[in-house]
Amino acid sequence: MTDWLPPLGVKTLAGVDEVGRGPLAGDVVVAAVILPKSHGLRGLDDSKRLSVSRREALFELITRCALCYSIGRSGVEEIDRVNILQATLNAMHRAVNGLSMQPDFVVVDGNRLPQWQFRSEAVIKGDGRVDAISAASIVAKVIRDREMQLIDQQYPGYGFAAHKGYGTAQHLSALRAFGPTPIHRLSFAPVRNWRIQSE
Repeated sequence: MTDWLPPLGVKTLAGVDEVGRGPLAGDVVVAAVILPKSHGLRGLDDSKRLSVSRREALFELITRCALCYSIGRSGVEEIDRVNILQATLNAMHRAVNGLSMQPDFVVVDGNRLPQWQFRSEAVIKGDGRVDAISAASIVAKVIRDREMQLIDQQYPGYGFAAHKGYGTAQHLSALRAFGPTPIHRLSFAPVRNWRIQSE
């Protein structure tokens, strides 16, 4: 699947991807994954293109096979305080700094890199082009989805288990009926608009 090659001499490559930039609720979650060079994992792809069952199966394989992996996150308070882009970059820092191995090179999905000390490159659509980024995409997605299922039990009636915090018709209807919860991002327009209208 990989059509991107790291610079010569790179022995430990960390792939980084985020899940949860767009939702109205919940954390943004970033995974950093270092895979063995000969990992033998089949079917790696952008997590959004995989079925739930395939993601779950690959998650188990990735977390067993990876040389190491780490999760970084930014919560709703930080997102509201610094904006979603900066919060995501902060979470990337936390994920890579949390790895138990120091990567020689870090490759990040997208077109933005944090300011950090690592040799790195941003790769557009990297979750479909670089195995390590795809693995990070899957790990981040499964972990965040599982968390949103637990949040659904904590705040029933919003449908978090189904929409994972994204602004679906069901979610917007619940927001109008019940108002925001502590895990809603107050700086995001639909939530902010509710607060303005309710004042």
